[in-house]
Amino acid sequence: MLQSSMIAVVDDDQSVREAVTGLLKSFGYRAVAFERAEDFLKSSDRHSTACLIADVQMPGMTGPDLQLRLVASGSPIPTILITAYPDQAVRARALQNGVLSYLAKPFRDEELLSCIRSAIDSRVRDS
Repeated sequence: MLQSSMIAVVDDDQSVREAVTGLLKSFGYRAVAFERAEDFLKSSDRHSTACLIADVQMPGMTGPDLQLRLVASGSPIPTILITAYPDQAVRARALQNGVLSYLAKPFRDEELLSCIRSAIDSRVRDS
């Protein structure tokens, strides 16, 4: 299940979306990218997403807001937040609210892949 799991990447920066989805695909994951959190919420891909990678700061709905919306809807998805502007208060609040990982950009490929494995493993355990 691990490599065939679908991972959604939500980031308003096109270069980040392309780099992260390209990395995921190179490791055999199915990856789909969204520019905005609202686009992900409207997508049918939402229901088959095993792991969500979302930017903390985006126009409109932020990554932490997206994660809280999913939890409130009763459809939580293991979430990894990424940010170019790390903030310990935001990190602490996000982790307290159930986000699995909070990574500062730039992050190492191995670091992201380890977080993804943990997220997918947590989804399998919770199923």
